[in-house]
Amino acid sequence: MNAAAGQRTGAAVALPRGPLIGFATGSVGMGIWVTVPGLLLLYFLTDVLAVTPWLAGLALLLPKVADVLLHPWVGHRCDVEQARRGDRRRLLLLGCALPLAFAALFAVPGGLTGAPAAAWVAAMFVVGNLLFAVYQVPYLATPADLRIGYNERTRLMAFRMVVLTLGILASGLLAPLLVGDDATRDSYQRMGLLLAVGMLLAMLVGAVGITRLRRVARVGASTHDGGWPALRSTLRDRQFRALVASYLAMSTTTHLVLAGVPYYAAYELGRPGLTTVLVAAFLAPALLVTPVWLAAARRFGKQRALLAAQSTFAGGSLVVAVGGSAGLPLLVVAVAVLGVAFAGIQLLPFAMVPDVVRAAGGTAGAGTYTGVWTATEATGAALGPWAYSLCLAASGFVASSADVTVPQPALALDAIRWGFGLLPAGLMLVAVLAQRCYTLDGTARAGS
Repeated sequence: MNAAAGQRTGAAVALPRGPLIGFATGSVGMGIWVTVPGLLLLYFLTDVLAVTPWLAGLALLLPKVADVLLHPWVGHRCDVEQARRGDRRRLLLLGCALPLAFAALFAVPGGLTGAPAAAWVAAMFVVGNLLFAVYQVPYLATPADLRIGYNERTRLMAFRMVVLTLGILASGLLAPLLVGDDATRDSYQRMGLLLAVGMLLAMLVGAVGITRLRRVARVGASTHDGGWPALRSTLRDRQFRALVASYLAMSTTTHLVLAGVPYYAAYELGRPGLTTVLVAAFLAPALLVTPVWLAAARRFGKQRALLAAQSTFAGGSLVVAVGGSAGLPLLVVAVAVLGVAFAGIQLLPFAMVPDVVRAAGGTAGAGTYTGVWTATEATGAALGPWAYSLCLAASGFVASSADVTVPQPALALDAIRWGFGLLPAGLMLVAVLAQRCYTLDGTARAGS
């Protein structure tokens, strides 16, 4: 059945590969924004700008707290755009200014250190988070907008996951390489500028891809304007609440691990250059196993597949908690296991959100649902580094500038290891418990 016929009869449409790849490319820019600050910003603050760990964590947390209100508001505006204009394109194009904020984040004026430097980073983070929301919310509302079924929504998000992983992997590897072992202000600024160019190109391609997808599987214009009634309805959705609670724990865990990688490599393994190796071990498996998670979702359902991914992540974290005494080869394998689980954690929840929207009555409030969802992701992105910074602060970790090396107390070295292993395992257990309250999967599969 062709796309036009599918639209007339209401049957699900099979999406062509070209627009799928275009849509997925847009996630590269978002992946850079999430990955590079999550990987390097805490270390940049404590070990280059001489910001104490508790203040550094606060500088990254407070801008993200605003996202709890910011993202649902953007979701409301997203639904207004859909109702009045029939698309969400204007917000997407406005969000393409995000690379400017990304470059500014690492371009801290030369004389600033300590608290003033933390204030600069926090201010640029606020601006960047707003622009990120303006792009991400309409982008992720797309699967719910399209007239596609249960498995096709997973396929769409699998394309996104593969390309997103490429972007995360490339930026996660390039950023430390561009910064170099010297890790100076200038090297961080150069890294920010170069990656910002790539962000802009990817985000523009994504906007074009979404336009092409909507032509293939178009949904009629909505008369729904969102607002507080829609937000209240979204928050009353029991299935969505369970999914959000679980994803908050997952997002916190994965961002905590990213924030801890430079510390684990430098202090536990004694070789800062291993940051690149660990990032590669964490991200590269997703390129290979995403089709496996897609097949598992089709065979067993997204819910069961996600529970398996969460349990695998918790198990791998316990191995990492052993530390350098386990030997580098075993630790790299354990981090690769985390990467296998990470692929499922990135794919499956995002494929489940449009199922919830459909079960709630269609696409009318897709922006509001997506706004709450992305607020959850942003909150986890803040809580992860903050939780790790609290581990450092409580253990007496000593901050320093780029040209000064200071010895760390034994308790701080233990906290670096435990915060990177034991804490993620505990958080992922919370995610499993919350996820078990989600019961929509069987109904969604039957209705696809």
